[in-house]
Order: sequence, then structure tokens, then C-alpha cells
Amino acid sequence: MSFFLDNQDVKKFIVIGDRVLLKPKSPQQKTRSGLFLPPGFEDKQKIGSGYVIKSGPGYPIPTLPEAQEPWKKSDEKQNYFPLQVRPGDLAVYLQENSFLIEFNKEKYIVVPHSAILMVIRDEDIME
Repeated sequence: MSFFLDNQDVKKFIVIGDRVLLKPKSPQQKTRSGLFLPPGFEDKQKIGSGYVIKSGPGYPIPTLPEAQEPWKKSDEKQNYFPLQVRPGDLAVYLQENSFLIEFNKEKYIVVPHSAILMVIRDEDIME
């Protein structure tokens, strides 16, 4: 899927629920021994990695029925259990649960929070 919008519009993306928007880490071109990998090699891997750009609000918490009394003001604000990931984290995820989006000739990946196996949090990782 491709979108044709300005570069500024990535900041306007709203991620829903427990989803996470990732910028894929640049794929390896060579193995440790120096052999060059074919172009589609990364797509066949079971695990991928990428940098967290945005995350959704989290898992919704249901409201208790006792709080919905007719004499109380109704507060329609939804509560969420927050996600562990933060923007800038390097996330290792299962590729079978991911969705690839192409936006302004750049690739982004949307994954559910449950598909993320591990997070590497380093303040200097995005620099």
C-alpha cells in the first residue's frame, strides 16, 4: 500500500489500540563471513527488527458498571493500560504478524504489541 503525502504527515499518523509503528532497521547486505545476501533474504526471515516511531494508547480497560449510576455525570473517557515500548526503542518482532506500509518511498511496519519479542532501549540508538 502506498501513500503520497508530504514528509510532515508521518507525525499526523494516529496509531490505534495496541499497535506499534516501526521504521525497519536497514537489512544486512553481508554475512559475518563476507558472503553477499540476495535481495529478498530479509523478507523470508521469521524475526525482524525496527525502530519504534509511534505506539497506540494501549489495551482498553473496561469501565465498571457500578460507576454508571444515573445520578452521576457520565464520563466517556476511555482508560488504557499503556504499552512498554517508547519512541526510539529498537524492537525485535515476529514478521508473520507484521504489516508493511510504503509511505513517501519509505517502508514502515505496523505490528501488534503482542508480536514484539524484545525491546532494546538505548538513549543514543537513534543518533
